[in-house]
Amino acid sequence: MARASKQIVLEFLEAMERSDYAAALHLVSSDCDYINPPPFGAVKGPAGIRAVLEPFFAPVLENRFELKRVADAGDLVFVERLDRHRLHDKWVELPVTGVFEVKAGLITYWRDYFDVATIMSEWPPLA
Repeated sequence: MARASKQIVLEFLEAMERSDYAAALHLVSSDCDYINPPPFGAVKGPAGIRAVLEPFFAPVLENRFELKRVADAGDLVFVERLDRHRLHDKWVELPVTGVFEVKAGLITYWRDYFDVATIMSEWPPLA
């Protein structure tokens, strides 16, 4: 029996919360579009996603994704969440809304909406 799109997205977010890139990206199609607000922009596929996220989250000691609302309609899944990231000296919180599209059991589209200034004002300088 095929898993529902919502279940796949929630499994993906659980893996990302654990920083388990291998498990998370196993749920992403090879041509998945991942889009963030500028200056982060868009990348394609698991390698592109990992190239953006792994270095950005390198200083994170622990993640907590508090899901506020989850709505799905067929292949589309919307997730309003509060992303909490523990750095060495503090927690950083970022309200995020993610839009996902799932086809044939894989995430083919992922777009996160958030205020870049909110995260960058709290984040350590990027290398």
